[in-house]
Amino acid sequence: MMNSTPEWITRSVSRLRTSAPAADKGGDKLAKAALDKSVTDVVAKVAVPRSTHERLQATLRRGNEALSPRALRRLLADLQEVVAPQVSEIEGGRRAQAVAEWYAKAEPEERRDMWLLMCEQFAPDATRFKSARQRYEAAAGTAEEGQAEISLRRALVSPRTRLLQRFSVFPEGMRFLVDLRAEILPLLKADKRLLPLDAELEHLFSTWFDVAFLELRRLSWDSPASLLEKLIKYEAVHDIRSWADLKNRLDSDRRCYGFFHPRLPGEPLIFVEVALLDKISSSITPLLDEAAAPADITRATTAIFYSISNTQTGLRGVSFGDSLIKHVVETLTAEFPRLRTFATLSPIPGFRAWLGKHAGAMLERLDDKRRTELGRAVGFEPPQATHLLGAIDKALELDAKSPVRQMLLECAAYYLGREMQEGKPVDPVARFHLGNGARVERLNWAGDPSSKGQKQSYGLMVNYLYDLKRIDKHRSLLAQGKVPVSGDIDSLCRD
Repeated sequence: MMNSTPEWITRSVSRLRTSAPAADKGGDKLAKAALDKSVTDVVAKVAVPRSTHERLQATLRRGNEALSPRALRRLLADLQEVVAPQVSEIEGGRRAQAVAEWYAKAEPEERRDMWLLMCEQFAPDATRFKSARQRYEAAAGTAEEGQAEISLRRALVSPRTRLLQRFSVFPEGMRFLVDLRAEILPLLKADKRLLPLDAELEHLFSTWFDVAFLELRRLSWDSPASLLEKLIKYEAVHDIRSWADLKNRLDSDRRCYGFFHPRLPGEPLIFVEVALLDKISSSITPLLDEAAAPADITRATTAIFYSISNTQTGLRGVSFGDSLIKHVVETLTAEFPRLRTFATLSPIPGFRAWLGKHAGAMLERLDDKRRTELGRAVGFEPPQATHLLGAIDKALELDAKSPVRQMLLECAAYYLGREMQEGKPVDPVARFHLGNGARVERLNWAGDPSSKGQKQSYGLMVNYLYDLKRIDKHRSLLAQGKVPVSGDIDSLCRD
């Protein structure tokens, strides 16, 4: 019965409409409009989800609410017991484990109720924060400034932080929290109430999973089968098609590393695949060729990072610190002192979708001569966005001197070298490597001719170069909103 409240209101209003006395046509229209608005307003009000504060004070559940008010109060009490002031960390961890055991058996909507409790009932004390901030502002430049800052920092620590820390105490607690975040990530756009919990988890993970706390291990053909199976399962850049494909990636001219966290034993967080060559690679095809003979590693001068896969959805957005690549580089140079160049051969996963939305804007950047040349090439003058997108749909068939091909390269360079969102590169792979101190070095035509490569970026791939002497400089430029790029990429951007 509670689920049908909006329908009941609509039916009741409908009966009122049919029984209402006839009126003149103009008045009837006005009355109908007012009545429709009333129905909409009432139904919308009824449909708005209640906060946990409201539900905890209620007697009955409403609509699609999973836990009854009584069950919700009981769950809140269990969560509060986890962070009770008199409870030790060990005991708090034991109580958190009991909640996790309940959670494992709970239905999805019951789990959501727990997330909402964590968001709304364990938020920072706004009054305490306001008071601490005012004290800090008043103490600026005085001898009390240090103590005021300490008070402000303490006020910023929410009960939710302590709650999540207690969940990390029991043996499977870290696994529990990573999986919990993986569950809520797809729901954030639809339910903004969950954002505080996601932000808190991401912040804690950025500390707990910093590369300084991770162990780097090399994987080889002799590694346990269970670990190799995970490499096959989690490879996210270039799918591993067979055991022969896997063996090729673990051959003598390759290195594969996994990063592990002590609280997640046997569970790799990141896989890094490296090819040892004598120059920067421009195509993924020879690297994945199972029939190709291994390169002579005694002549290798270049390490190409051709696949970096994050295995844990719940750690999405966590950078693992800015030294992840540097850690791998140090391991490689210890084994191969001749290595001088460290670069990637990377996909450009967001490029095609981006160009589909910005082709018109990119055309507007052309001068009259370039616009005329491009128009002749696509068969329409002046060319519009649809003409350009149609012409590059089969990009791999374009001639080397084609104005359309040149335009596509310029668009890709602009996308990687200029396009930013909230101070960060829009492309996720660019965001990772540039954040680690690399620069955009070179675009590679037909670098990945596979269907996946064409779907993502018309087959284009990019090399990011890690110049070990300029990593800090590149990171500093990025912090200023400037993407570090090579001269070739800069000229393609045509500012």
